[in-house]
Amino acid sequence: MTDALQVTTSAADRDTAERLARSAVAARLAGAAWVSGPVTSYFWHLGEQGEGEEWQVTLRTTGERYPELEAHLLAEHPWDNPELTAVELAAAPAAYLDWLRKSVSPTP
Repeated sequence: MTDALQVTTSAADRDTAERLARSAVAARLAGAAWVSGPVTSYFWHLGEQGEGEEWQVTLRTTGERYPELEAHLLAEHPWDNPELTAVELAAAPAAYLDWLRKSVSPTP
């Protein structure tokens, strides 16, 4: 096991997704972020089934930095209750993990 996490959220448009990704990396809360899409989303919201087009943001961080990344994304996201999940990376090369830890260090 590693202390590395893959964090995902989504946004209604590319500009918002890019802003979330860019701001998280600039704040050193994520070592890298990908924006992909559009994707078609099917969901339940306010008791009704819905569907729409969204852009996905995938970020890499450490368990130590996750609470700050979560708070940042929730504060910056325009939605009241955005999808925001994290999964632990079971394995990754040691050099990658070292890069990630250095990238999200508050003091470079």
